[in-house]
Amino acid sequence: MSFSQLGLRAELLSAVTAQRYPSPTPIQARAIPVILKGRDVLAGAQTGTGKTAAFTLPMLQLLSNGSVGAVNGRSPRALVLAPTRELAAQVESAIVTYGKNLQLRSTAIFGGVGINPQKSALQRGIDIVVATPGRLLDLVDQRSIDLSSIKILVLDEADRMLDMGFINDIRRIIKLLPERRQNLLFSATMPRSIAKLADSVLDRPFRFQISPKKSVVQEIQQEVMFVEQAKKRHLLIQIIRENQVDQAIVFMRTKHRANRLAQQLNRARTVSYTHLRAHETLR
Repeated sequence: MSFSQLGLRAELLSAVTAQRYPSPTPIQARAIPVILKGRDVLAGAQTGTGKTAAFTLPMLQLLSNGSVGAVNGRSPRALVLAPTRELAAQVESAIVTYGKNLQLRSTAIFGGVGINPQKSALQRGIDIVVATPGRLLDLVDQRSIDLSSIKILVLDEADRMLDMGFINDIRRIIKLLPERRQNLLFSATMPRSIAKLADSVLDRPFRFQISPKKSVVQEIQQEVMFVEQAKKRHLLIQIIRENQVDQAIVFMRTKHRANRLAQQLNRARTVSYTHLRAHETLR
């Protein structure tokens, strides 16, 4: 199957061709035609399956052909909720890439950065907003965004959002949306909490599960070590030295701890260059 068989318009096919994608992935082949028909979707899909293009491409087409309502000034017509600022930025970048031949405007909204530039972008008029729940509600509370014209809602990596404690924020956001809209929910896992959320959000959804060719768990050796807080740094240095680790990613709870550990590793001359990035929950 080729992208041209999925019902996408020429402008989107041109953008896909520019990315040199040989053919649609399984999730793209199944989701795109269904979304173009206006159906709600509940999809089980992990990162790396092509799910971003699976909802981004048909969303852009529906918005550009006016089938989900005309442009209403400064009120966005599509909302993508993501658990982290990194994912929000990634999705918005994909929207820009695939929609480069369309007259649609998008912006990413997340915490950890200044809010005023985000307000300015909204004031200029936006069709698609990609946001983390907390920062979006901050803008709602400041009356900087109106969600009453949303026609398409996407919950990306919904299980992660629930794990990060965003369920109440999501419920509050949904109450601000119009009742008549198209809903797309993507989740790597389908626990009972996701099923409950799906039942409350989706209307007779098209359901499918896409599994990667190889599970990440099968490719990664995992070990758990129980150690006192004060001894963690020494154990990490020992592991790096004994295993002659050249590259590693260490996730910390806060930026402060990440910066301090990087300095300690450099002082210990464990590696020639150490770059650690904090992974923390940001509104």
